[in-house]
Amino acid sequence: MTTLQMDSQTRITPQDERRLLVVDDDERFCSRLARAMEQRGFAVEQATSVADAVAAARRDPPEYAVVDLRLQDGSGLDVVQALREADENTRIVILTGYGNIATAVAAVKVGATDYLPKPADADQIAAALTVEDGDLPPPPENPMSADRVRWEHIQRVYEQCDRNVSETARRLRMHRRTLQRILAKYAPRD
Repeated sequence: MTTLQMDSQTRITPQDERRLLVVDDDERFCSRLARAMEQRGFAVEQATSVADAVAAARRDPPEYAVVDLRLQDGSGLDVVQALREADENTRIVILTGYGNIATAVAAVKVGATDYLPKPADADQIAAALTVEDGDLPPPPENPMSADRVRWEHIQRVYEQCDRNVSETARRLRMHRRTLQRILAKYAPRD
């Protein structure tokens, strides 16, 4: 009987593998995450677009899915909706580089199980996918700092305003020059 090495203490046999769909338009990230999740006992299928992910969901609904919120050809929320239509029991984690409350609420409303800001490591993702209903996953080892959360929020609003500094400053109730200084700096370290 073949076994997959998960860690030094746990072995998973192929019939115990859990089917996982990883959806991200960054092919390198998608491949790295797929390999990491395979090491944690998941049988992984990859998709790099909304169309590919929806087709995979309809063809053979997975038990688990990790979906990037922003994809080149649309929204990850469309993938979540297709996964829910294919199998309402699929456990779905949304990943995004732009973590904010509004998108987290939208993701949960369409059926996501959890929502994690990038960069999330494979252990965090596996914990979020496999947590028992009603339980909360453990807190992250290295959560984003308050400065990083603020910077991410400003970047998200800036992108939503089509990179218009004046409109972004107005919506954030911030002076335009202050916003320009913030945008000129690199992201704060976590």
